Amino acid sequence: MKNLKKYSFVARMPDKAGALHRAAAIIRQYDGNINRLQYDRRIDPATVFFEVTADNQSYEEITRGLAAIGYLQTSIRPLSFLKFYVFVPNRSGALDEFLRLTTGAGANIAFIDFDDAGRHPGRLTVSLHVEQSDLVDELMEQLKSKYRMDIIEYDQTGRHLDETVFYVTLAQKIRDIIGESEDTFLLSFLADTNHIAQELMDRGNDPKKVFSSVLETGQTVRATTGAKFSADVQHVGITDRLALFCFQLPCGGNVFALKSPDEVILIDTGYGIYHKDVCTMLEHYGIGRPSDISRVIVTHADADHCGSCGHFSASAFMHPTTLEIIRINNRAYGSRSEGSILEAFYTQMINLFSGFTSPENVILFPREPTGMRGIFPVIGTVTIDSIRLDVLESLGGHMVGQVYLFSEEHGLLFAADSVINFASLTHDRSAYNSLADFLVTSVNVDSELAKKERKALFDLVAATDEALKGSGKRCIICGGHGAVSVYEGGKLVTYGDVEHYGAVGPT
Repeated sequence: MKNLKKYSFVARMPDKAGALHRAAAIIRQYDGNINRLQYDRRIDPATVFFEVTADNQSYEEITRGLAAIGYLQTSIRPLSFLKFYVFVPNRSGALDEFLRLTTGAGANIAFIDFDDAGRHPGRLTVSLHVEQSDLVDELMEQLKSKYRMDIIEYDQTGRHLDETVFYVTLAQKIRDIIGESEDTFLLSFLADTNHIAQELMDRGNDPKKVFSSVLETGQTVRATTGAKFSADVQHVGITDRLALFCFQLPCGGNVFALKSPDEVILIDTGYGIYHKDVCTMLEHYGIGRPSDISRVIVTHADADHCGSCGHFSASAFMHPTTLEIIRINNRAYGSRSEGSILEAFYTQMINLFSGFTSPENVILFPREPTGMRGIFPVIGTVTIDSIRLDVLESLGGHMVGQVYLFSEEHGLLFAADSVINFASLTHDRSAYNSLADFLVTSVNVDSELAKKERKALFDLVAATDEALKGSGKRCIICGGHGAVSVYEGGKLVTYGDVEHYGAVGPT
């Protein structure tokens, strides 16, 4: 029995009748079965994406066949872009002579404009791309020797290409985010990006918005580090010996620190790309250096909550499924959304863009519950100083393996991404979060379970507030995003003061 696998091909083919048929015929000739095909000339008139099921021998034969006719794209070279005015004589054959020179240089004309009755008779406006940069100089010398010519723009970096070579342009922008990468990796990433664009387009979305959202996600994270890093900070006294700090990072989830005279626990770590900035901030607030962190608690496997975990030497405590999600690189693992291409791609994309680091020193919470808190199984405890926090296992609404930390006695709930004070988010944070909402259609892998969890958590908060009545305490809710809050009149209300740390920018 043949060992069939799925393979992706990126084909760059001429924009002419029969080109697509020719490629499909090669795939059929070598017993490949096309599972996915995407081409849209409105996006890029020359690039086609195939996903093919075949055995290894057939895959190699298909690869050779597509390469033999010049269709197989195996590299993404930055094309040289040239835009210029050229003045051609007003006589028969003049345009043909000009085009012979551009064709000889292997140039692909992206734009040409000429009107001898217009404001500039005899002037030809041309934009073109050339793959071999040495031929650009040769072409320019040939053109200058024959015509009066004005160069408008000349770029050899690939950063100023127009959208007639959309995927080459997109690849260059991705390189700007992640740095230099092997062409095989970039081609695979482009194929996956095209796949989610196809999926979202089938749901009525604009594919260009998909590509721009992918880029904006990476660009925003990268643009908020170092001198541009900032956070909104709350400092809450839990007891006379234990302090709680909440740090709302520029993008993604919150980082919490519990500090006693004897140790420091971090609850979630933020993106990996923020690690140095977060460590500087922790020292600024007197929390300590990375070596002072005794334990890290991971609420769930999203990169904005655990992406920096691998940078810390302290043990990382997490649910067993959280570790499995990190290993598999799919945030929907174990849920009814597990087969979603959107979830799988988003996980891989955000882990790549945000500098995800896998933890090495991991301690898993038990799977067997020791009791219940409402609808949530209790699967462990975390103790710091005199405070004991029960570890509650979620139902898997936001993500399978998500956990909450809860102390009824001290009125403290770490609710991860099941409870968020959206009203407290700045405009920039809301805009960034909306990118994920668009790319996966919902950040919850099971929306019905997520609603059930949220209600149950608020019931737990209300019961705790009732139990604490008369003590002057409230149940403090530490959500995965937004301000530390209390629950009043059916709404989350920011608890205490919020101060700003770091760069000052739009809110």
